[in-house]
Amino acid sequence: MTYTVIGTGAIGGYYGGKLAKAGRTVRFLLHTDYAYVKEHGLQIDSCDGSFHLDKIEAYNDTRLMPISDVILVCLKSTNNHLLKEMLSPITNERTTVVLIQNGIGLEEDLQTQFPSLHIVAGLAFICSGKVGPGHISHQCYGSINLGNFSCPDDLFSKLIVDFKDAGIIATDVPYAEARWKKAVWNMPFNGMTVVLNTSTDKLLNNPATRRLIYDLMMEVIDGAKAIGVTGVDKSFADKMIELTDAMVPYSPSMKLDYDYHRPMEIQYLYTRAITEVRKVGYDMPKLAMLEAELRFIQSLYLDQ
Repeated sequence: MTYTVIGTGAIGGYYGGKLAKAGRTVRFLLHTDYAYVKEHGLQIDSCDGSFHLDKIEAYNDTRLMPISDVILVCLKSTNNHLLKEMLSPITNERTTVVLIQNGIGLEEDLQTQFPSLHIVAGLAFICSGKVGPGHISHQCYGSINLGNFSCPDDLFSKLIVDFKDAGIIATDVPYAEARWKKAVWNMPFNGMTVVLNTSTDKLLNNPATRRLIYDLMMEVIDGAKAIGVTGVDKSFADKMIELTDAMVPYSPSMKLDYDYHRPMEIQYLYTRAITEVRKVGYDMPKLAMLEAELRFIQSLYLDQ
């Protein structure tokens, strides 16, 4: 299958780069570093083995791109209002779009815009950052859970095979379970690193904030259970704490957005999840307070 990467940053550059290194045809959409990457290629510094892609298919406009079998959308969800215009020239009735993004409700909203589109949720468990033009630094982990939202089974199976052939640990996880499992990590750590202006390791090294992180994780798990999601329980929270203990000190994507005064992914990471569980009579009070704090903090630099 052929691939297009929308958003060649820390995530898209890594997964797209791995697929290209494995011999798949991969087209990369770039913005600020388009000219640099077109001339110099893409460098992936990785804990699993670094590599350089000398010549890549680089584009700066989807209207100039051919249709691919699979599109990996790796934009921040704050840019999803651009997807209708960006995806329309490169999709047809056979296209599969993988939303490698954070949050709840992303697939439902995209399906409303593109009723016939094949959609898959991609939940990346990875520490990776873009450190320069065409330069990705992959620090640890790198697996991805894939949840089938509306993709034919045969195409979904081919997608899993391609990721595994590229050396990516890709796991087929039921859609809702996949989305909410990622939320178990994202909702506590993204917001807490912002409101306390810190990193993941410091949150877990302090007994008070370590307990608060765990309590927030359990709110997510109980909220998921309230709307009927299975496969997410206390043992998963324990696993996420253990994995984060073993991580290098890390600033999640929302913390980086805050540091650079960019819009934060509050809507899909917090508001949508809180709203969904409230519909069935369950509340997540600590996470609702965290959401309010994030909106206040963001207003200080975006509403000026």
